[in-house]
Formats: sequence, structure tokens, C-alpha cells
Amino acid sequence: MISETAKLLYPSVEKLVNEIVAVNHAWKVARKLFGQDSPLSISSRDLKTCLQVRLLRSYAPEQVYLIEDKKSEGEPLYSLRLRKPIGNRFDAEHLPMRVAQEVLADKELEQFKKI
Repeated sequence: MISETAKLLYPSVEKLVNEIVAVNHAWKVARKLFGQDSPLSISSRDLKTCLQVRLLRSYAPEQVYLIEDKKSEGEPLYSLRLRKPIGNRFDAEHLPMRVAQEVLADKELEQFKKI
């Protein structure tokens, strides 16, 4: 049986995806209510990025991978695509390419893009 500490240190892919989705929704609400430059908006955005990086570093490329979202308008984005859907989700939200290049090493980016 997995200890409570291990569950916190090594969350499942499902748990991370659910957290990413929840934080992404909170970030959108914070932007709407307080503006995109508010401390809550910035903190929520940064937490989402941290969770996405954790998901990639823990589970890519076997269970999740990066793929360019060619349908996005404006800033180029990666989709964190799930190999098997979790619930009705096929991705773990979007990550701007510029942010991915800032927070991930080039070697990681290449590894995480393996389809």
C-alpha cells in the first residue's frame, strides 16, 4: 500500500491532470475578476505551469506528450496530449511555447514531443 507521503510526492497522472484543469479554471476566473496582472492571476498561471512541468517530467512520453496546437489563434501553444483519456479529457490544457522554452531544457522539449 502506498503511504500518504508517497501519494503527495508522486501523484498519479489522473491527480495531476485534475489539478491542472482546476487551477486553469481558477486562473481564468481570477483574470476575469482581478485582471491578468493581479497577484492571484499570476500565481494561478505559474502554478498551472509548475503542475504541467511536473506532469511532463513524471509521465512523458509514455502517458503524456507535447504537440503543437495548430488550431490555436494568437500565441503558439503546445497541448499536453494524453495517450489515454482521463474521464472525457484528452489533454492537460495548453502551455505557451515560449513558456515551455523558458522552463524546460532543450533535451526535455525534444523528449516530451516524442509521439
